Formats: sequence, structure tokens, C-alpha cells
Amino acid sequence: MSDTTALKKSETREPLFHIAKRADIVWWKAWLIRLAALAASLIVCAALARALGGIAPLAFFRSMISGAFGTKRRIWKLFYELAILLSISLAVTPAFKMRFWNIGAEGQALIGGLATAACMYYFGGKIPTPLLFVVMIAASILAGMIWAVIPAVFKAFWNTNETLFTLMMNYVAIQLVTFMINFWVTSGSGTLPPMSEYALPTIGSNAWILNIIVIAVLTVAVYIYLRFSKHGYELSVVGESENTALYVGINVKKVIIRTMLLSGALCGVTGLLLVGGTDHTISASTVGGRGFTAIMVSWLGRFNPIFMVLTSFLLAFLGAGANQISNDYKMNGSISDIITAVILFFVIGCEFFIQYRIVLCKNGKEGK
Repeated sequence: MSDTTALKKSETREPLFHIAKRADIVWWKAWLIRLAALAASLIVCAALARALGGIAPLAFFRSMISGAFGTKRRIWKLFYELAILLSISLAVTPAFKMRFWNIGAEGQALIGGLATAACMYYFGGKIPTPLLFVVMIAASILAGMIWAVIPAVFKAFWNTNETLFTLMMNYVAIQLVTFMINFWVTSGSGTLPPMSEYALPTIGSNAWILNIIVIAVLTVAVYIYLRFSKHGYELSVVGESENTALYVGINVKKVIIRTMLLSGALCGVTGLLLVGGTDHTISASTVGGRGFTAIMVSWLGRFNPIFMVLTSFLLAFLGAGANQISNDYKMNGSISDIITAVILFFVIGCEFFIQYRIVLCKNGKEGK
């Protein structure tokens, strides 16, 4: 075999491109990428609406904006949905920073709401109203903490899989709520009537303002806790490396349990605000899937409560706008889910280009 033939056999062809991890990207470039992805997603959605329903692009965007900002009530509703979604997102964020994948926020918030409903049902009209409010607050927070700490204990001492554990507890919570409603309601309707006379006080005539104010305060508090407190530092270290945390003297088991107690307490507050603040009753769908959407909000916000306000606003706006399009043009309700899914696909997908870069190879082949 000649040297030339051997050289050819030793050569290997490189791919045209490969993926490389980016160094830290400047924040404004990251947000430019996100805005470009959002703009591209809206263009694709307008094209889909045109193809599926014959909706003109300008009418599509006008309907989306109207759904979120068309009336004063819609604006308040938008900020209420933003606040509730943000509240659950704040609850899962400390656990996520610790790399404890708490997928059970839906159930933890639902259990907090169930505790609130139980207090309203059993103590309403029997104890003074101010005391009732104190009992509702304490019961909802305690219930959320208990529901969250169970998987935390199993993770800390027996290293169980927290993702599956917390996920399964969502379904236990749903069935427990269904059981209690059937226990309380003997008429067979399966619906617990609103207990508005025992609801949390309202500010003015708007039942949403109190919730928005409470969650705004919680957002600032969680930001300070994660950014400046010793506990926030410890859970970040545990998230980076448990071995490093043990080396510097951090009690990992204690941090896991303490952090999940905090997550459960915040979920309990969300349940309190949903049941005691706005719905005044409870059902298996009270949380409405927000516990799962909150995972996306927390991740897209990079576990930063301030950025999470923006991602919560985006998702609340998309939901309101997509529903308005469905109502305005008498389209199947699935169109709103399609629009939301397309936009989220672009928004989530752009994170790939923020974290990684595509490198084009200069030469088609390279010798070994």
C-alpha cells in the first residue's frame, strides 16, 4: 500500500458544524435573542391563524392585545393570573436552585387550599372573623409545609427520587380534595358552594388586589432571601455540589428539609389566596395546572424572582390573548393551546442558542 493511500485512509471527514458551550453571554444579547424568538413565534402563530381560521395577521395581533388589555377588568385579570403563577414559581425556585426537582407544587398548593376551605367550613361563623383569618393562614401554611417536607425527608435520609415522589403526591392531593368535597357535600352535586362570607377581606371592590399585593411582597422577600441570606447561599452551594457543601461544613440534610419547608409554606400561601381570596371554595382543579407551568417560569427566569416576573407576565399574556382569539373568531378552544404551544416552543428553544453556539468547521476533512 502506498503512502498516499494510507494517508487517505487515515483521513476522516469532519461534520460541517458542531455545537460548543458558550462562555457567559452579555445579558442584553441574551434578551435580544429571546425577543427575536418571541417575534418569530408571533409571526408563525399569525400564519397558522391565517391558515386555520382565515384570520388576518393584524386582526390576530389586535385580538391578542385586546384579550389582555382590552378592558379594565381584563387588565386586572392579567395581573392576577401573573401574580398567582409567580407565587407558585417562587415556591419551587429555592428547591430548584438546590437541584431538588420539586414537581409537586400543584399538590402542595392544593393541600394549602384544602386546609383553608376546611377552616372556612368548620370554623366559619363559630369563631370571630379576625381569629378565623389567623387560623386559615396558619393552617394553609402548615399543610403546604407538611406536604412538601415528606418527600424532602425521604430524599435527605434515603436518597429517594424526588421528581417521582413529588409528582405522585400531586395525584394524592387531588384525590384527597375530591374525597373531602364528597364528604362535605351530601347532595350529590360534587361541588362545594362558595363560602364568601368567610373570605379574606378585599381592597375596594376588587378581590384580586390583595392577592397581587401579597405576592409582590413575597417576590421581594424571596429575592432577598436567595440573594443575600446565609440560607440562600447554603442552598446554592448544595445545588452546585453536595460534596463541596459537606466539605465546608454545611449540613446537607438540614438544608434540603429547610428549603422544602419554605417551598411548601409558599405553596400553602398560594392555596390560601386562591381559596380564601378569590374562589371562596375548592375543587380538584382550583390550582388549574399552574404548578406545572411554574416549573417553566422558574427555569426561564433563571431562578431569579425579578426575571420570573417577566416570564410570568409573558405566559399570562399568551393565555389571555389566545383565549380571546378563540372567542372572537368562534374557533375551537384548541387553537389557544396551539398558539401558546408554538410561542413556548420558540421561547424555550431560544435558550439553546443562549447556552450553546453552532461552530462551522473550516475544512471539510482533517487528518488523524
